[in-house]
Amino acid sequence: MRRIYEPENLLEAEVLIGMLGNEGVEAHLVGRDLLGGVGELPLQGLLGVAVADDQAEYARQLIAAYNAALPLPGDEPESYPGTLIC
Repeated sequence: MRRIYEPENLLEAEVLIGMLGNEGVEAHLVGRDLLGGVGELPLQGLLGVAVADDQAEYARQLIAAYNAALPLPGDEPESYPGTLIC
């Protein structure tokens, strides 16, 4: 297993794990149990997405494409251009 990405929060981690799973990449969330120690542990670097070594490059490409995605025209609120409505 190789840690390939550090999500900003648990929600982003779960979205990425689901997306990778839909693409046939078995991904695991590292550090979920450490979230209970927030306040005593540093906030950055607790969570990580880990995949098998042979799927690491493909998973990185999928995450890069996910992070580079832009909203479709008309799918963003006027008050927050560049933001998706979820």
